[in-house]
Amino acid sequence: MPSEDPEEHRQFREYFVARRDTVRRTAYMLCGDWHWADDLTQSAFMRLAVNWRKVRDRQALDAFVRTCLMRAYFSDLRKVWRRRERSVADPPDLAVAGEGTDDRAAFLSALRRLPPRQRAVLVCRYYQDLDVAATAQTLGCSPGTVRSQAARGLAKLRDLLAENGDLTTVEGTR
Repeated sequence: MPSEDPEEHRQFREYFVARRDTVRRTAYMLCGDWHWADDLTQSAFMRLAVNWRKVRDRQALDAFVRTCLMRAYFSDLRKVWRRRERSVADPPDLAVAGEGTDDRAAFLSALRRLPPRQRAVLVCRYYQDLDVAATAQTLGCSPGTVRSQAARGLAKLRDLLAENGDLTTVEGTR
C-alpha cells in the first residue's frame, strides 16, 4: 500500500476508482473470463500499491498498470491449474440482446482462440490504441516482435472469422 501518508492514500484511491473498470475490461479482452479478469486487475493494482512511492511520473501510472496487467496475465498462463480451468458461461455483457451483439460475440470468440502473445499484442495495439513502441515496452519485447505478432494475429483473426462467416468484423484491417 502507499505509505502512511493520507495524501498518498487519497491519490491511490482516486486513481484506482478512475481506472479500475478500464483495466478490468482490458484484462477481460486478454483472458475472456470475468473472474480471471478480476484476479488480473487485482494483481495489477496490488503491484501498483506496493510500488506507489517509486512511480515518480504520475503520467506513467497507466503504463505501469498496463505492464503489471500483462505480466500477471502471462504469469498466470504458465500455471498448470490455469491451463486446465476453462470457463464456459457467456460473459454477462454479451447476454444483453442488442445491435452488434452477435458480431461482438463472434469477435471475442475468435480473439480467445488466438495464442496469448498475439492476443496481448492485438489488445494493446487496437483496443488500447498503443503504438508499436509502447506495446513493445508494455510486453517487454522488441518492436519487430510486436509488428510480426500483430500481422499474424490479424491474419489468424480474419481466418477464424471467415470460417464462421463473420468477416465483416475485421474487413477494415485488411
